[in-house]
Amino acid sequence: MPDLVFRLALLALAWLAYFALHSLLASLPVKGWVARHRPGAMPAYRLGFNLVALVTLALPLGLLYGTPWPPLWRWQGVGAWLADGLALAAVAGFAWSLRYYDGQEFLGLRQWRGRVRQAEDQERLCLSPLHRWVRHPWYALALVLLWTRPMDAGMLLTALLATLYFVAGSRLEERKLIARHGDIYRHYRACVPAFVPRPWRRLTPAQAESLLRQQG
Repeated sequence: MPDLVFRLALLALAWLAYFALHSLLASLPVKGWVARHRPGAMPAYRLGFNLVALVTLALPLGLLYGTPWPPLWRWQGVGAWLADGLALAAVAGFAWSLRYYDGQEFLGLRQWRGRVRQAEDQERLCLSPLHRWVRHPWYALALVLLWTRPMDAGMLLTALLATLYFVAGSRLEERKLIARHGDIYRHYRACVPAFVPRPWRRLTPAQAESLLRQQG
């Protein structure tokens, strides 16, 4: 038991450090500081951010998958079919949604090639079909993947911490979106839920198109 507690504490610290570093580097104050004091580095900032996020992910994933954890539960029978079906649907949703994102902007290639030095993201507001149902479709799909997997102690801790991070991170992200898009995003936020789709709170294609036309 003491060994398990120690390993869980270590895993929690690794995830918390990863989430804190990710949020810090994505924040406007840090990006603004770099833009003011190291403007020559800004075109490569997004590329570097993605590289750091990928490399530092190795530590918590290594702790999660590097040693066995006590099993807690495994979906059985119809529940297993449903869980796996939801997980496959989430993966398909990720793949399908990529067509609605600017991949070069997301990776940082556009900023690098255009020598962009602004701290703020330049991408226009995107309302894909999934965005008409939830404001953060990638977070919602990631939560489906996390909570449909067989659970051991390490995975449960990871799922709980990731869920808390997605909730907190989405709020920080929306502050930036409001700062950039103002009343357009405020109206969108009032109409569409964050993670859980609700048929009575969504945008029709016409409503989404009307909202996007208001962008300058």
